[in-house]
Amino acid sequence: MWGKVPPRNKNFTGRTDLLERLRGGLANRVTAVVPHALHGLGGVGKTQMAVEYAYRYRSEYDLVWWIPADQPVLVRSSLASLAQPLGLPSASVSGVEDAANAVLDALRRGEPYTNWLLIFDNADEPEELTETLPQGPGHVLITSRNHRWAGVVDAVPIDVFTREESIEFLTRRVPRGISAENADRLAEELGDLPLALEQAGALHAETGIAVSDYLQLLGERTSQLLSQGKPTEYPVSMTAAWALSVASLEEKMPEALELLRYCAFFGPEPIPRDAVSKAVPGLSPGLSALIGDPIRLSRAIGELGRFALARLDLPARTIQVHRLIQALVRDELSESEQERLRHEVHLLLAEYTRSDPNDAANWPKYLNALGHFEPAGVAQCQDPVVRNLSLDLITYLYTSGDYGSARNFVQSFLEEWTVSSGADHENVLRLHVEMGNLLRELGQYPDATERGLQTLDVAEKTLGPDHDTTLRALRGRATDLRSSGDFQQAFESDQEALRRIEAKSNEKSFPLWRAINSVALDYGLQSDYASARTLLENVFREVLMVGGQATDPSAYVNIYTGLARAVRLSGDFSEACDLGEDAYAFSIESLGPDHSWTLRTGKDLSIAWRRAGDYDRALEVGEDVHQRYVRAFGIGHPDTLAAATCLANIRRTMGEFQEALTLAEDTVRRYPRVYPPEHPYYHACSGNLAILQRVTGDVAQARKTNEKALAGLEFKLTRDHHYSLTVALNLSSDLAELGEMESAHKLCSGTMRRLRALLGDEHPLTLSAAANTVANLRALGQDEEADELFAETEQGYRHTLTLEHPDAQVFLEGRRLDADFDPPPI
Repeated sequence: MWGKVPPRNKNFTGRTDLLERLRGGLANRVTAVVPHALHGLGGVGKTQMAVEYAYRYRSEYDLVWWIPADQPVLVRSSLASLAQPLGLPSASVSGVEDAANAVLDALRRGEPYTNWLLIFDNADEPEELTETLPQGPGHVLITSRNHRWAGVVDAVPIDVFTREESIEFLTRRVPRGISAENADRLAEELGDLPLALEQAGALHAETGIAVSDYLQLLGERTSQLLSQGKPTEYPVSMTAAWALSVASLEEKMPEALELLRYCAFFGPEPIPRDAVSKAVPGLSPGLSALIGDPIRLSRAIGELGRFALARLDLPARTIQVHRLIQALVRDELSESEQERLRHEVHLLLAEYTRSDPNDAANWPKYLNALGHFEPAGVAQCQDPVVRNLSLDLITYLYTSGDYGSARNFVQSFLEEWTVSSGADHENVLRLHVEMGNLLRELGQYPDATERGLQTLDVAEKTLGPDHDTTLRALRGRATDLRSSGDFQQAFESDQEALRRIEAKSNEKSFPLWRAINSVALDYGLQSDYASARTLLENVFREVLMVGGQATDPSAYVNIYTGLARAVRLSGDFSEACDLGEDAYAFSIESLGPDHSWTLRTGKDLSIAWRRAGDYDRALEVGEDVHQRYVRAFGIGHPDTLAAATCLANIRRTMGEFQEALTLAEDTVRRYPRVYPPEHPYYHACSGNLAILQRVTGDVAQARKTNEKALAGLEFKLTRDHHYSLTVALNLSSDLAELGEMESAHKLCSGTMRRLRALLGDEHPLTLSAAANTVANLRALGQDEEADELFAETEQGYRHTLTLEHPDAQVFLEGRRLDADFDPPPI
């Protein structure tokens, strides 16, 4: 496997001892190539040495991968691009963050390769790579201008060429017309700096200039620079050599020099050639004319390569300019000229990425452009076209799952745009909405709630109640209310958002369908599964009619999974399994196995299989989904806790009581760190824990746990809620186990009556309450009443789950059934 390593420099010279030291140093796994203290600004060939090492020792490795590391966002994206070659889900289906984490895990385990080499190029700050330097059996090579790496890992300092290397390089670079004596004179004047020698060699090869003439011009240029007395951070020899190359290039083809100036305002990473291939409004006439003449444009690009002012990668169709040359080019321009060129680069980037960021097919373009956003200063631009580019970038990062990078960009844009446009500007409010959504995805609900309230208030006043940003903020507000446990208020907020959307447009589209899906979720959280099911059935048909599963697969899966969940909660377990299996297969195919919506669909399918009595398949998927959640989001994320609850429930159902108890205890302990302590999910999951406390022998503690959970649920949801009645049913079993049969029967029979009114006579939970009431009646000696209820319940099982279902078998054996809870997404 060979990935993204720059082309080999055919003129690479010397460095033999350094390459051998590097090879030996990598026995300790991680080595950094840093410049000699006197040449920390670049031009000594750190990157070129890393490239040469990769090619020279490639036979020693099964995998070699190149990672631009001067921006943290590029590191995660480059790691993620390694996922598919390693047989892992690609970033386009699992998200950048998940894919990068999966890659690091695979490298650590050495699967499928133990002999791997990762090269992190231009890693400025050691702290930024702490979490992304892979551990394991392979090798890590770092190039950096920062000498602090020497205190962190083994370091190989690289200095300018020795004189012998300089002479060898020049005679190789200029195969005809330069003697060893002239090469020695040239090297002396250029301080043996490799980048300056490359400039001089290229100019000599292109123009045939005599060394004596070059040295005379170089001396004049150097004296001129020194006489100006201008402080410079660049080596004078480099500046003088660059100036001579630029002068010759301008004489030969002025348009090529103009193109180089534009390249100086991109980042130092490879520039996609397609980014400078289409003229757009706002470009200077000169650049527009050059772009409009593809033959002349190709020649201009070629001239930059021939004069060694840019490195061209023909297979990848990229142009790359050394950061030192970029700095020198910018330094020669007036401030106004810099601003003009910078803005035109923004327009080029906007045109290059002018495509739907929600569509995974367009993500490679956004990834190619990503490394240029910060160096080009895109955040500072107020042009609406460029602002839209920035917002599309956030959408790309969000939909691809790179929440950390998205959050960093949103924060930087917010700081700039708030100052330049004001806190009430539409773009700024849109960013606040995006930040709120990111915080929710990251499980940081309190921060999201605070931001969401402020954003909604300002958006209502400044943008109006029907603006798209206001409506998105209103829907985000409903999510925040659900996260705080205020299900009724969330319902009212979602209904208001849906009313406004319907009043604004009759168009059947995903904004409308998403709003309806949220209302259906609210219905479910109020135990009104019939209404939720009806809404989602209608939406699902509409989505299928317009082919929505192809245009927005993640939204389609969201609705499909919601429908399968509503069907399950309505008590139709077999139908829920059929829907869930199809939704899960579609999600894996369209989004990949590690996408967040695939994991949610898999979790719900595991629950449906468990309810239907297919325990083996439920356990297999439940374990897999939980492991993926832990790896992707960490153990304390809300979705991970929901997956842990699902897994604990199936393990308890299969008799793995101790494993289930350990997992349930840990989950209940973590819930108050995510949701408020009074949240219904916390109390309902405590009810799951109480079941395990009882079945493992601690009945008294189970009773206490259930009593506390029931009191909390009654306070938030009333007694006549599905969650409250689930816990009440289990509490009645605790009382029966403790010998308090009268109290147990009174609570259980009352719960049965409430469930019949809420869910219907033949809902599986109602039947469980009836089965337990039969057991209580027999324990109290009321056999006649027990026989009558037994017959009704048996008929109910025949009509619904069948008598072969495990629940029906427990009922027929006269034992009591336990009822558990699985938290839906909010």
